[in-house]
Amino acid sequence: MDSHVRTIVKTLSWRFVATLITFTVAWLITGKLTFAAEIGLADTIIKLGAYYFHERLWIRMKFGKLIRPEYEI
Repeated sequence: MDSHVRTIVKTLSWRFVATLITFTVAWLITGKLTFAAEIGLADTIIKLGAYYFHERLWIRMKFGKLIRPEYEI
């Protein structure tokens, strides 16, 4: 199971990449740098929380997890 700190770091690193993508697409579509930054910021704030809770939910699910033996040599 991942620690909360690991999940937070994964969340932040992904959001950095995703925000750059959102910002770039918004800038290309609107041609407005300030508006693109506002869209990128709003997107980041909303999706940071959504991703964190989504990740924590998947950690709790048993679907697709491999069971590791209690003891290995």
